[in-house]
Amino acid sequence: MTGKAFFTTTKELAELGRENIPEGFRSNTHLIYSSPATLAFNSPGAEGFGVKRAGLSIPDSVMLLVAPGCCGRNTSGLGNLPQYRNRFFFLMMDETDIVTGSHLQKIPRAVEEILQSLKTRPSVVMICITCVDALLGTDMERVCRKAEEVCKIPVRPCYMYALTREGRRPPMVHVRQSLYSLLEPRTKKSRSINFLGFFSPLEEDCELYSIFHQMGIRRIREISRCSTYEEYQEMAEASFNVVLNPEARFAAGDLEKRLGMPYLELRRLYQLDKIHNQYMALGRALGIEINEEPYAGHARKALEDFRKEFPGASFAIGEFQNGEALEMALALVSESFRVREVFATVNEENFIYVEKLAALSPETRVYANLEPTMIYYEETEENKVDFAIGKDAVFYHPGAHSLTWSQDVQPFGYEGAAHLYRALSACGKE
Repeated sequence: MTGKAFFTTTKELAELGRENIPEGFRSNTHLIYSSPATLAFNSPGAEGFGVKRAGLSIPDSVMLLVAPGCCGRNTSGLGNLPQYRNRFFFLMMDETDIVTGSHLQKIPRAVEEILQSLKTRPSVVMICITCVDALLGTDMERVCRKAEEVCKIPVRPCYMYALTREGRRPPMVHVRQSLYSLLEPRTKKSRSINFLGFFSPLEEDCELYSIFHQMGIRRIREISRCSTYEEYQEMAEASFNVVLNPEARFAAGDLEKRLGMPYLELRRLYQLDKIHNQYMALGRALGIEINEEPYAGHARKALEDFRKEFPGASFAIGEFQNGEALEMALALVSESFRVREVFATVNEENFIYVEKLAALSPETRVYANLEPTMIYYEETEENKVDFAIGKDAVFYHPGAHSLTWSQDVQPFGYEGAAHLYRALSACGKE
């Protein structure tokens, strides 16, 4: 093989500035390379919570996937999982449908057939459509309204559109809006809040639960912990929402406009000082003093234990993991570890981490996972690392201690950082 994988150093990126991010990091400017490193998150059969799994987060919901056979094939495996059995249905598009759009008239009838085939009536039917309808310019909102009129059941769209990934409302943003659009007005309860952002719950020992209980909050709801449709509707009782993932901002904004439910935002961070700053800002905003020390102590101890076992460890950080790759890299560099490579999507929002990394670790290389020249990437003696975090980094560094860090249950805050360092210690001993 000849050629060289595209990368820039953090120093070079910072000098270019956030308004001049190289095209290699903007996947809408070039062909996309779906390497074995990216198939887990950049394919119709993606792992984790892609559009299809996310769209079934509402209890008792079902999904109709409207797609050519090639797209539907990748979903069929999910239907075999116990929690999704009898919840996936398929309307296959043929060539005539693709050319004429005639499949759109079949959707209400397909929803009717789904209802007839089920013993119990579902809470909602999610209609999942693909890039074919993006190219056709389908008004899926109108199609869903028509299906609702015919079948007398809530019908909502979710878009498996890779073409809109770089847009203002990419698929994972839109699916969150669809999920919460079914909440109906209820009397607000001052001691009730919602966590928005993830499709699976936070870790049981996450300090966020205790911190809000300190504030007098008695009920914290997450869509993933709702076992019935009625429990889901109780989320409308919240006095405010806490956004834990930026992709839920639009959904939170909709709830604020529609249900008068304000929101605040907290970030998942691995920099311990920034976690502290975030909690102090939260306390000031809500007018209370937060006792965070027990949790901060857990994280500091886990960090120091790891540092004693693996002083000066070197890392490659990928983007398919439960964290922001550049922020995690900055957290490790700030603790005097070496981060040689980061595999990440660079944008204006996370560019602040690039700038800070440039000051502390200017030679750290940043690779674009989807850039076609990644086909030439090779691990050499020069770029070998001790630890690889994330499935993509693990693929590129098969000889390193491997931590995929992509579990469904979500780490967050001090306890999330503590779990990360404990997991690194464990995999370093294997």
